[in-house]
Amino acid sequence: MAENNNNEAVKNALNDFLPITASRKGKWWYSAFHNVTAMVGAGVLGLPLVLARLGWTPGIIIMAVSWLMTWYTVWQLIHLHESDTGQRFDRYTELGQHAFGPKLGVWLVMPQQLVVQIGSNIVYMVTGGKSLQKSLSMITPKADFRKTYYILIFASIHLVLSQCPNFNSLKIISLTAAVMSIGYSMVATGASIWKRLAFPHVVHYGFRATTTSGIIFDIFSSLGVLAFAFAGHSVALEIQATIPSTAEKPCRKPMWDGVKVAYLIVGMCYFPVAISGFWAFGNEVEDDVLLSLERPNWLISLANLMVFVHVIGSYQVFAMPVFDKIEGALIQNWGCAPSRRLRLIARSIYVVLTALVGIIVPFFGGLLGFFGGLAFSSTSYIIPSAVWLKVRQPKPWSLHWIACCVSISIGVAITIVAPIGGLHEIIVSWKSLTLFS
Repeated sequence: MAENNNNEAVKNALNDFLPITASRKGKWWYSAFHNVTAMVGAGVLGLPLVLARLGWTPGIIIMAVSWLMTWYTVWQLIHLHESDTGQRFDRYTELGQHAFGPKLGVWLVMPQQLVVQIGSNIVYMVTGGKSLQKSLSMITPKADFRKTYYILIFASIHLVLSQCPNFNSLKIISLTAAVMSIGYSMVATGASIWKRLAFPHVVHYGFRATTTSGIIFDIFSSLGVLAFAFAGHSVALEIQATIPSTAEKPCRKPMWDGVKVAYLIVGMCYFPVAISGFWAFGNEVEDDVLLSLERPNWLISLANLMVFVHVIGSYQVFAMPVFDKIEGALIQNWGCAPSRRLRLIARSIYVVLTALVGIIVPFFGGLLGFFGGLAFSSTSYIIPSAVWLKVRQPKPWSLHWIACCVSISIGVAITIVAPIGGLHEIIVSWKSLTLFS
């Protein structure tokens, strides 16, 4: 009995230090802007290219299905966060262990989740550097120096922000990022419409690629970009962990309230940006629609600056669960003492490594497709529904059973084909790359 009490005390002390469980003072609106920050990021800027590769009707239908299906699967995660006995699964891996066992659950969930979170941080390093470069170079030609330097500026900011102790300490950063995401989505939509109306020109809406193989690879990559655009599932349980819960007031209600608001904002950002960007530029649209927009100078510069501020918040939201895993492993498996020194060293090394990879592989579109297919589809489509089938065991051919099977099937299909398209795009882009440019 004494040993059990001691183990429980050690576990509680660890949770009081780790960033996911250190503070449980979250509100429903924290959930809203954390989820907006996690979703409306790099993915939204690539959606016009998705329509360019898939076409008007297939593209909009697939976007709508993705939006509705991922809304359903995040609802599943929210309701799986607490068991019938009141036990909370504060981390995605803990839910996996609950469903599939202590060892299998970890290996089914943790690698996928880490690929999503680390992949997002790498993409945000590239996005942050490109956006700051674009913003400043549109104001003054003197600021148009190597993209590598801008990525290093972005990384330097995160060396400081990464020392925020826990998830709730990010609330102001995350709120600012959420506001910025709405702002640049509105600018991208408005500027695209203005561009088409003010400067009429011939726009081609056929397939972007000219060969059959090219079209197939583009379709594959686009599915990965869509999976990347709905990436909040990998941090949903960790966000919910910051909300207090009692038998009378379980945390699923405020979390769901926040997610409903977030998903409505996501829809209001995604569809207008995708449709207006494709309408304005057709199949010539860039993989980042803001790169296709040049006028008015000050507005596009401002939009890129908004993207830069937004991905600062997005990076931290996706990095916090990674910090949690790193620090937990160092304390439990390596005997490190929980301290500020541990936090400083571990988190700084992580920031530097993601910056280095971002500098070496600065391919925005290819990275979206590759990472989106490799793991985002698993954490957003496959794992939530697989856990629901295992834990809740809905009756065969019931509504939830059918929805779970459809979600898993979509996720498996994206997992198979999207990394192929993304990798193809990276290989093609690599041929014209000058390293550390």
